[in-house]
Amino acid sequence: MSYQFMEPFTFKNGVTLKNRMVMAPTTTMSSFYDGQVTNDEIAFYGARAGGVGMIVGEVANVIASGKGFEGELSIASDDDIAGLSRLASAMKANGTKAVLQIFHAGRKSNDRILRGQQPVSASAVKAVFPEDSQEPRALTAAEIDEIIAAFGDATRRAIAAGFDGVELHGANTYLLQQFFSPNSNRRTDKWGGDRDARMGFAKAVIASTQAAIDQFADRPFLLGYRLSPEEIETPGIRLDDSLAFVDMLGESPVDYLHVSMGSAHRTSLNDKSDHMPILTQIKDRLAGRKPLIGVGSVETPQDAEDVLALGTDLVAMGREMIREPQWVEKVLDHDEASLRYQLSPSEMDELRIPRAMQAYLKGAFYSVMHFTTDPNTAADYQNAAAPMEGFEKKM
Repeated sequence: MSYQFMEPFTFKNGVTLKNRMVMAPTTTMSSFYDGQVTNDEIAFYGARAGGVGMIVGEVANVIASGKGFEGELSIASDDDIAGLSRLASAMKANGTKAVLQIFHAGRKSNDRILRGQQPVSASAVKAVFPEDSQEPRALTAAEIDEIIAAFGDATRRAIAAGFDGVELHGANTYLLQQFFSPNSNRRTDKWGGDRDARMGFAKAVIASTQAAIDQFADRPFLLGYRLSPEEIETPGIRLDDSLAFVDMLGESPVDYLHVSMGSAHRTSLNDKSDHMPILTQIKDRLAGRKPLIGVGSVETPQDAEDVLALGTDLVAMGREMIREPQWVEKVLDHDEASLRYQLSPSEMDELRIPRAMQAYLKGAFYSVMHFTTDPNTAADYQNAAAPMEGFEKKM
């Protein structure tokens, strides 16, 4: 059987993917204490490269204040480039394109992770989730300018390390989302105010990263943006807000838009009378201006085809790529019968899953990983937020 997701895809800037399958960012929590790349991370991505058209690597912080969890990658220093270069090389096996996600965690951190420093955000407003969140300190105007510049510096380092692009992580309640959200942004200066004004930080970060690409890239280099379409707090981002944000992205320099959801077929979490899939609404608002990556509970080849049928251009898999590193290769070989849709705890070393990640999967992610030892039916995220989206309590 021939699948649409096996067809190549070319971005407007000339980067061509050999197929439309993308490995979504999957946090391994396995970097060294200072954010340097480990051999465990290189082995994890090396085992999953070569089949998919593109890998979006796990998030890396662009500045020390942006660290969100232990074992997180850093791209905050030129000292990080050598290790990141090895990581990019591992991801790029057999023509797979390698994109690195970059971010600042903002208030989604704590003083333990930040070595005694208070978390920062747009405003001094404590997050509702997780319940043990700490109140952040509002960033000064000078600090905001420093962070915007840091995104550009991180992009320069990603280019030097050999990546094919960067993806701005504006989803899962991190800093880019915090500036857009009326929940976390109560500022009265130019970085706050009405919905359009709250887009200002994202616009400035996009401009900073694009300027670095224009100055330093010696090859076509992708700039992606990932967003979460809704928040469940009040006040918070609603779907209409995100559709306005999508309009802005449609006119921006970004090369693609990536939506973060536990299910690709999700409808609105806040408006239960709205039965149209969110991805379809975003696709309609984009109106062909930018390619769209759909993600969420994609496991089987038919699942991938169904996501393309919603109007997306590319399909991303996260959890399934953890379970089945050779997903694309097996589909190409007409060997779908051997695809792993469950994960055996005894096979995680064989699958090159780092030990820190194993503990996380068996903890906060247990309900969504289809463990062979799990007697319960896996959670369905068609009408609910998933753990990775920032709404559930951390381990």
